[in-house]
Amino acid sequence: MTRRIITLFACCYFIAAGTIAVAQEDASYKLPPKDIADLLLAKPAPGVSIDSKGEWMALTEISLYPSVEELARPELRLAGLRINPNNYAPSRQNFINNIYFKNIATGKELSISGLPAPLFAGGVSWSPNDKKIAFTHTTGDRVDLYVVEVATQKATKANKSPLNVLMGSSFQWYDDNTLLYRTALQPATAAPPKPLMPQGPTIQENYGKAAPRPTFQDLIKSPYDEQLFAFYVTSQLVKNTNGVETKIGEPAIYSSVSVSPDKNYLMLRTLRNPFSYLVTAGGFPSKVVIADLSGKVIKTLAELPSSETAPSGRDNVQNVPRGFEWRDDEAATVVWSAPLDSGMIKKEMEFHDAVYALSAPFTGEPKTLFKTQMRYWGAMWGNNTVALVTEGLSGKQVMRTNRYNPSTGQLDKLVERNTTDSYSNPGTPVMEKNGFGRWVIKPIDKGAKVLMNNTTGASPKGDLPYLATFDLATKQTETLWRCPEGSFEFVARVLDADKLQLLTRRESEKDMPNYWVKNLRLRIADRQVTNFASPYPQLEGVSKQKVSYKRADGVDLTGDLYLPKGYDPQRDGPLPTLLWAYPAEYNSAADAAQVRGSEHRFTMLNWGSPVFYVTQGYAVLNNAEMPIVATSADKKPNDDFVAQLTMNAEAAINKLAEMGVGDKNRMAVGGHSYGAFMTANLLAHTDLFKAGIARSGAYNRTLTPFGFQNEDRTYWEAPEVYHGMSPFSYANKIKTPILMIHGEADNNSGTFPIQSERLFNAIKGHGGTVKYVQLPHESHGYQGRENILHMLYEQNAWLEKYVKAAGSKP
Repeated sequence: MTRRIITLFACCYFIAAGTIAVAQEDASYKLPPKDIADLLLAKPAPGVSIDSKGEWMALTEISLYPSVEELARPELRLAGLRINPNNYAPSRQNFINNIYFKNIATGKELSISGLPAPLFAGGVSWSPNDKKIAFTHTTGDRVDLYVVEVATQKATKANKSPLNVLMGSSFQWYDDNTLLYRTALQPATAAPPKPLMPQGPTIQENYGKAAPRPTFQDLIKSPYDEQLFAFYVTSQLVKNTNGVETKIGEPAIYSSVSVSPDKNYLMLRTLRNPFSYLVTAGGFPSKVVIADLSGKVIKTLAELPSSETAPSGRDNVQNVPRGFEWRDDEAATVVWSAPLDSGMIKKEMEFHDAVYALSAPFTGEPKTLFKTQMRYWGAMWGNNTVALVTEGLSGKQVMRTNRYNPSTGQLDKLVERNTTDSYSNPGTPVMEKNGFGRWVIKPIDKGAKVLMNNTTGASPKGDLPYLATFDLATKQTETLWRCPEGSFEFVARVLDADKLQLLTRRESEKDMPNYWVKNLRLRIADRQVTNFASPYPQLEGVSKQKVSYKRADGVDLTGDLYLPKGYDPQRDGPLPTLLWAYPAEYNSAADAAQVRGSEHRFTMLNWGSPVFYVTQGYAVLNNAEMPIVATSADKKPNDDFVAQLTMNAEAAINKLAEMGVGDKNRMAVGGHSYGAFMTANLLAHTDLFKAGIARSGAYNRTLTPFGFQNEDRTYWEAPEVYHGMSPFSYANKIKTPILMIHGEADNNSGTFPIQSERLFNAIKGHGGTVKYVQLPHESHGYQGRENILHMLYEQNAWLEKYVKAAGSKP
């Protein structure tokens, strides 16, 4: 696999020292202003992976935004997978191009010898004893596995057979010297050729069974697709000890492989025919078994049907077992849940789910551990007296955390809250490795309490992360440390729970996120571990603040306001403004009104950010809150979607105008995906904006008839909601200029490119002002460097023409 600096028929970019020089060869692709291009192409800070002991960091440098030429390489789209047909790997990957170590205690950095050059790595993972890391290296025709010893800093290729990394995790550590992975059975060149003469027509049929599935993309569409899918995902499970490969069992389509804590058993999930034309691979019929290390099946836990017939509606599930996993606190006990209500949550009963367990040697009947009054969401295991069990109802936006005592079977409620109530989120328990090498809850104070780490720490004053103790008996929280107001810092790792030595990640509006060692007991000065510098000199002097305002019905809202360098509202007057948002549904107005985020976080840019345009003289209101709230107990949020969107937008515009920073007559609105859907609706139903930018949206909800976003009613249950929320229904009213952008190869459920194509045609047919840009080879999230630069150009040109140049008069 060869990476070009960037050469395409359209443009050449030569990148050095964070700037670009451009040789324009063709008008097909265009460039945005230099400040915007430089910001996009700035080298990102390294990624950080910390070992379980908190002694070492593995720092990874990644190459973002490959050339469109790379996206254009051959690709198979089967069963929800996007496959590189030449190497048994996913297509469209961003690879790690360098790895090095940093000692947390000394700060010393160590380079690694023996890395492949050029390096296309992924999946960096620490060994159980933290003395090694492993990673995959992907070339044009195969995937290999490399191991690096921290002591020698030397990389060594571990595998002989090429890996197959298309299903599940690429590999996993079995012990300190052994890795498990799946290998390809034959060269990719042996894939079955597509026959010129098909075997016959493609036939789908149904006989009385409801299959209310979402509109997935990249599905199997023909018998030949079935052949290709089976060829590429069938693999051989292998155990590799110090470079010696041993086959485990027979070839199969392994969707998951999990080792028991005592390392004596494997839990295997394999897919089987018939392959669905309606759902992705994760919903294909499957079998879950327990096997020994030779692959011999000891116990069949379940034979699961296709998810095609799963019922629609939030919190409804198939009437089958689900969520098979090992208990982390026992040697070899598998747990799973199953519905007691036949999968239909509206059935009135005290308990809706039961959780079962079966221990080695896996004979006899499963044991019922406990039952939950809502849907079982999962458990974090600790020891023989404590585990934390979560249950909830997504439709009602409610969740409950319980203490489960494995010795007595007692299940006691600890915390119940709305999932949308960020202020009441207690955080997650601090974990430690047990004797099996599994992560479990760390008890403190002789098991009476647990440490809770809240890396968000939402509050009325903005996000203020904290570390606290939680008393399991009194249910009281005691804060040990909280991020000071006026800054943002969270606990990345508890290095020593007894000494309260922490590794934190600290940042501010002006300072890049960096890691620090903090000791709460000794109260010595914090020690800086990393020193990453800002890659964005173009943003120096740009101001950022969290603004608060209220919409007409009293719901409090916030947004992140960016103003250009050197801007003075008294001297310069109100600015052309870009409002960027993404709607969210709430059952509670109080939850919708909560403050989210922090103005003291460093602004990290990605391809989709609207903040680029602050360099071009715009005020940018990013993350403008767009809550859609259920207004009564008998109504759902979307029953008032358009009216509430309008109130949200009006409130934001009025606030910026009152501050004197936003020109009411030069406002633009934009968003991606559901934000694009929002944008089109605002332009269809209001005259608040001079222009809109809508990227990769869905605009005709009748094309997603079995639900969308958090709407769980079907089109046939609520046709007026689907019609009223569809901007396509009101295309004749969209007269405000709208720029529509969509990836040609969008893979997101519901946002098929035809959504943008049809809305464009409808607006054009009614004489509206509209431009449609389809980006070649792009998915729902854009990757190709030339495409993204062109997208930024189009957005800037649209804003300049229809917003900045509009003048301040209505």
